[in-house]
Amino acid sequence: MTLARTFMASLSAQVLLALILGLGAGAAAQAWGLPGGRGTADFISAIGQLWLNALRMTIIPLVFSLLVTGIASIADAARTGRLALRAMILFGLFILGATIYAVAVSYGLLSLWPINPEGAARLLASQPDTPDGIGAAAPFGEFLKTIAPSNPIRAAVEDAILGIVVFAVFFGFAVSQMTERLRAPLVTFFEAVGEAMIIIVRWVLRAAPVGVFALALGVGLTAGASAAGVLLHYVSIISLACIGIALVVYPLVVIFGRVSLGRFARAAAPAQVVAFSTQSSLASLPVMVERAVDNLGVRRSTAGLVLPLAVAVFRITSPVANLGVALYCAHLFGLQPSMGQLSAAMLTAMLISIGTVGLPGQVSFFASIAPICIAMGVPLEMLPLLLAVEVIPDIFRTLGNVTADMAVARMVQGGEAEPDDLAAGI
Repeated sequence: MTLARTFMASLSAQVLLALILGLGAGAAAQAWGLPGGRGTADFISAIGQLWLNALRMTIIPLVFSLLVTGIASIADAARTGRLALRAMILFGLFILGATIYAVAVSYGLLSLWPINPEGAARLLASQPDTPDGIGAAAPFGEFLKTIAPSNPIRAAVEDAILGIVVFAVFFGFAVSQMTERLRAPLVTFFEAVGEAMIIIVRWVLRAAPVGVFALALGVGLTAGASAAGVLLHYVSIISLACIGIALVVYPLVVIFGRVSLGRFARAAAPAQVVAFSTQSSLASLPVMVERAVDNLGVRRSTAGLVLPLAVAVFRITSPVANLGVALYCAHLFGLQPSMGQLSAAMLTAMLISIGTVGLPGQVSFFASIAPICIAMGVPLEMLPLLLAVEVIPDIFRTLGNVTADMAVARMVQGGEAEPDDLAAGI
């Protein structure tokens, strides 16, 4: 795990450097000319598009496999007892609220602080004239028809991602109802498929510096330095959205967890420091358990069940950041999603948040956001550039997740005083 995180951290630095170099080289070529002219530009663009296509080919099998295994694990957890079931219900309610919040705050922030039109126009000029995914906004009635696909195979071929996601959820719950003899091999099979897709994604990500450099060079050729301004704006919007959902958690735990604001803030602060420095909820788990027991009056048995379960299946910032990215791309392309498309994206975001918990940041970024973009009819061409700067929003994603995990642990416990409270003199 440590080696994997070290590799991902190193890769993040390499990809960010490739983005900077690509934009700089493109801007320089825009000013002084590119050797080989249009032919060189087309060749570099083809390399970037090849890398993007290699990522896209894993979306359907990866999402389906992760959802089936994720649903099966949640069903197993819910069967372990009333405490686990209560935690799962709270996770679901938090995810639903976070999804609604994500749409409201994304539209609100982009209204108060819109994307620079000139920078957006130059950035879009570097994209193909007719990127896949752009189409007329479908009416809400059409959205209802796509919830249950009449032919899941055809839905996969046509990138009808919502239908695939819904079918995967039903399939996962059906698998969870089977006898152990039948369930175990099916879950193992889809775990193997998901792991194979993740290995492929990791292979592709090893070439991310080359792919991002090629795509960024094309952007720099057209957009010049203005592309950097749009990317900085994007980082700010997504980070603010994640900070906002973390702040929303505080009054909720005060009301429903029956704990004072100062007490919860003091208890959560050490875990938040670890989360900020490591960008890992798992690394923050020991501190979360310690502070929940010693400072929030949570029973050790409750903390020992709820907090590991939260780290395993619950990320409150997942729909917030992922929908935020998709809506940012929609605004960038000048798209106005219909109510049906927005509903499809929200439902996809909630369900996808189940399956992608626990994946490394670089892997989960594309696996989580691409299906939402597809459901909303938004092109995927910008995602590699946004992936390059994801390291900054990811800090605030983790911060929000850890805060919500500790809040849920207190809310599951309830408001009764524990011996730990008295010992601490609280």
